[in-house]
Amino acid sequence: MSATSVPSMADFLSKNSYSPPSWASHLRPIPSHTFSLAQVPTPIHRWNLPGLPNGTELWIKRDDFTGMELSGNKVRKLEFLMAEAVDQQADTVITMGGIQSNHCRATAVASNYLNLNTHLILRTSKLLADEDPGLIGNLLVERLVGANVHLISKEEYSSIGSVALTNALKEKLEKEGKKPYVIPVGGSNSLGTWGYIEAAREIEEQLKSRNDGLKFDDIVVACGSGGTIAGISLGSWLGALKAKVHAFSVCDNPDYFYDFVQGLLDGLQAGVKARDIVSIHNAKEKGYAMNTSEELKFVKEVANSTGVILDPVYSGKAAYGLINEMTKDPKNWEGKKILFIHTGGLLGLYDKVDEMASLMGNWCRMDVEESVPRKDGVGKMF
Repeated sequence: MSATSVPSMADFLSKNSYSPPSWASHLRPIPSHTFSLAQVPTPIHRWNLPGLPNGTELWIKRDDFTGMELSGNKVRKLEFLMAEAVDQQADTVITMGGIQSNHCRATAVASNYLNLNTHLILRTSKLLADEDPGLIGNLLVERLVGANVHLISKEEYSSIGSVALTNALKEKLEKEGKKPYVIPVGGSNSLGTWGYIEAAREIEEQLKSRNDGLKFDDIVVACGSGGTIAGISLGSWLGALKAKVHAFSVCDNPDYFYDFVQGLLDGLQAGVKARDIVSIHNAKEKGYAMNTSEELKFVKEVANSTGVILDPVYSGKAAYGLINEMTKDPKNWEGKKILFIHTGGLLGLYDKVDEMASLMGNWCRMDVEESVPRKDGVGKMF
């Protein structure tokens, strides 16, 4: 199957040999196989976001369309990671993330498809770590497909760290006779990075198939764990895209992500410096998965004016950060053709219902005049 062919029903969930793009063939190690999990290629279309500088063309790549319960950027990484899990004859997958982690939801679904058990370590507040986590958003999907949920407080996560936590659970499961495979936070390791190296090839092929010569000057994407920006930045640098990549970090800080991405690049023997291939902007604001009223208002306005629904944790913060950068320095963006990659996360909106309620209107009790004829049984309610 080529990088840009739409999977048929027979292709979905199939295991396929992997051949990298020619411009990435020097990277090591090269994955041997992938599982076909994502519905690709995802569409690219114009996006008339309010507040663009004069002459700026904004386009959007809809990686929120990679599936339904598998939607978002994480499934591209999982195509490689799950193939390795199966190759290692694992029967269980362990990963971790925030309480509304899109990655954990996609991992739970992908594991279920491949007949693997899933254990999710989910980070939450100290007050909620001893309570049933509920069924909001991603949690509903995870628990529907039977994932084993292990809650940890943010304080415990901060003092212990993700590696030690997943290793502790791995050892416990091994003592029970299981064969666990550990996927890091966000699926962001050197193997997972291939997901967005492959996405860069997909964008190349999509542009080649057009007859208008479209070429992007810049690519913009949210950054939450580092794997997506490592892959798309390396792919753009090595391949034909040659677009400048801007990453808007939604947690930690740019220096942390420059160092982390450098580790992923070194793990692929890429021979390039992270600071040469990506520009990382701080879009964290109040913190990871925490929103200002201005950010939520922005998400609502974008949905209302363009029909594109951004998630509040990743793409919402990234798009809000992009518009702020454009407002501060419009000359830097004028006349540019920019591709924004929507990384999914729609289910995370359900966790923001209370915060967004005041932004919603457009409803009323329908007032039916007495002159409108009435007769019992006319309206069928099936």
